[in-house]
Amino acid sequence: MCVFSFNSGFLAFPQSAVIVVRCASKKAGGSSKNLGGKSPGRRYGWKKGDGDFVRIGNILATQRLIRWHPGANVTIGRNNTLVALEDGIVRYTKEIYVPPPRSLETMKVISRLPKGALLYKTFINVVPNKQEGCFKLVEML
Repeated sequence: MCVFSFNSGFLAFPQSAVIVVRCASKKAGGSSKNLGGKSPGRRYGWKKGDGDFVRIGNILATQRLIRWHPGANVTIGRNNTLVALEDGIVRYTKEIYVPPPRSLETMKVISRLPKGALLYKTFINVVPNKQEGCFKLVEML
């Protein structure tokens, strides 16, 4: 708003100026960074118990680190999955483990154990069934 003064020939501005400030009507929405934690668990653990019957290729246990070791007729996969190599009955055994004398495991683990302590490892074995009277016909070959 301008006021033109005829007396001086210059433009004169009023003394009181009104400053209008508009505030936000909505609160600013922040971004959320913690988006994880909604994925399902990996379901690690043993899948077949002691005394269960298994077929060739059945998964016996899934694990991230090596908790159970492969025994007789059992193999270990790339992701530490234990798989049966034969049809049979699952057996869990604990065996005394003596590491090689100059191994890294001896330096780290054995040196911290009290004197006379024993290390045990759990092995998963598959005891195959005896196949009596099993034959194939010549026509099936």
